[in-house]
Amino acid sequence: MMGAMDEPLKYIDLFCGVGGFRVAMGQAAEERGMPSECVFSSEIDPDARRAYEANFGEVPTGDIGEVRAEDVPDHDILFAGFPCQAFSIIGDRRGFDDVRGTLFFDIARILKEKRPKAFVLENVKQLRSHDGGRTISTIMRTLAELGYHAEHRILNALDFGVPQKRERVFIVGFREPRRFDWPGGNGKAASLEEILEGDVPAFYHASPKIRESRKAKREGKPAPAGMTVWHENKGGNVSAHPFSCALRAGASYNYLLVNGERRLTEREMLRLQGFPESYEIVCGYAATRKQAGNSVAVPCVKAVIHAVLDSLEGPEMSGQFAPNAMEQLDLGSEKKAAHGIIAATAI
Repeated sequence: MMGAMDEPLKYIDLFCGVGGFRVAMGQAAEERGMPSECVFSSEIDPDARRAYEANFGEVPTGDIGEVRAEDVPDHDILFAGFPCQAFSIIGDRRGFDDVRGTLFFDIARILKEKRPKAFVLENVKQLRSHDGGRTISTIMRTLAELGYHAEHRILNALDFGVPQKRERVFIVGFREPRRFDWPGGNGKAASLEEILEGDVPAFYHASPKIRESRKAKREGKPAPAGMTVWHENKGGNVSAHPFSCALRAGASYNYLLVNGERRLTEREMLRLQGFPESYEIVCGYAATRKQAGNSVAVPCVKAVIHAVLDSLEGPEMSGQFAPNAMEQLDLGSEKKAAHGIIAATAI
């Protein structure tokens, strides 16, 4: 059960970027009338640290790999939008040892030391298929070895109120077995007209050559009514949608063009990620574009957080959190006796 309502729910914000998890947690807590407190944040990118400080009044700690797990404050929930890395020893089924040398290992060692009640992790959709599914299997096996009951699912930001098709893997876990119901989304995204600005400075307009190239590739093809965002894929095909395809930190500046004419502004990119209008933009275009592309979609994360808080406020369950047909883990007699854990995928 959750603590008394006058005691804030404490959380940490790892690989925090510009604070999408923190914004979502703050909104969820306010909607539930409950106090919350971020007791630790970490981010290595200097521009993201600058934006985080401007909006939350604190500079995140730098490289989490240099922070001892015992020095991280005690907390109830761990949040992390961790970067995906290849696991050098993947497939050896050595659990915790299989992820050493990766950024996920920093999450694992903090979970091992601090034992929070729950965690929410976010990563790219391709994490599920990376290395033939062995990467996600190693992650889930490690979480189970650490005594957590976890499962993962792909959620699309488009289903949670923002006009951006952004599919991401979420991994949710609990220290104790609990019922957990994934949010289904409201299936109703805002329109681009609610997100996009009218006249914008010439800086955002693509060159005449780029605009003509895009229009030539769309000639004779139907397009949705109203405002659209044009997306050019790796094969050179240009599609027009009444929503934005996923923002990407490293894509070409002309990857997404409003009506085939111009790039998204900094504020528009943050709106597509669900950030409030009050969020202060303090970095230049290139840095803010990278930050938005690396961020989480706030409404999607908030829905997951609400579901986690629902679970924490409910009773603990006996037996498995989310059993499935995966093999029993060889975790050692002590852990097996205490938990009888099965790594849950529940997709």
